[in-house]
Amino acid sequence: MRLIDLSLPLYDGMPVYDGDPPVRVTKVCTRDKDGWEVRQLQMGSHTGTHVDAPVHMHEGGSSLDEVPLTRFCGPAVGVRVADASFPPNKGLLFCEAVPADCVPRIVAANAPFAGGPLEEKTERLLLSRGIITYTDLVNVEELIGESFTFYGLPLRIRGGDGSPVRAVAVMDAK
Repeated sequence: MRLIDLSLPLYDGMPVYDGDPPVRVTKVCTRDKDGWEVRQLQMGSHTGTHVDAPVHMHEGGSSLDEVPLTRFCGPAVGVRVADASFPPNKGLLFCEAVPADCVPRIVAANAPFAGGPLEEKTERLLLSRGIITYTDLVNVEELIGESFTFYGLPLRIRGGDGSPVRAVAVMDAK
């Protein structure tokens, strides 16, 4: 089994989307003073590699805690926008910008989730159809044409519109 990390590191002052709160990682306890280390994390729900729930862009959409955990993991494949069609019933991860005109093919494939550099309109359309979206994934180019098991579990945030995730692709041993 081989794991491919698809996540950006989180760190103090990292880049965020315009209008999102800055990321602050502050040490509040130290081993010397307190006997242990603790860091306070301050960030928006769409920081770094993250998942979006339908409520992020749609009133009445499901929040993270309303989406079954099974929707945040499962069989997936790395694909390109130029592919004529996508494998059915698998999550789809892209390494290039995904325009809105790609949405009908994603929907036709019955993808439970899609990830990559999704254009805002693309993300909005996918979420309106209940398709979970992942943003700011890295290393996806290693997965093009490959099948794998994807895990991108969110924090269990009540009413959550999004959450940072540790996204991984689990490659079966061949």
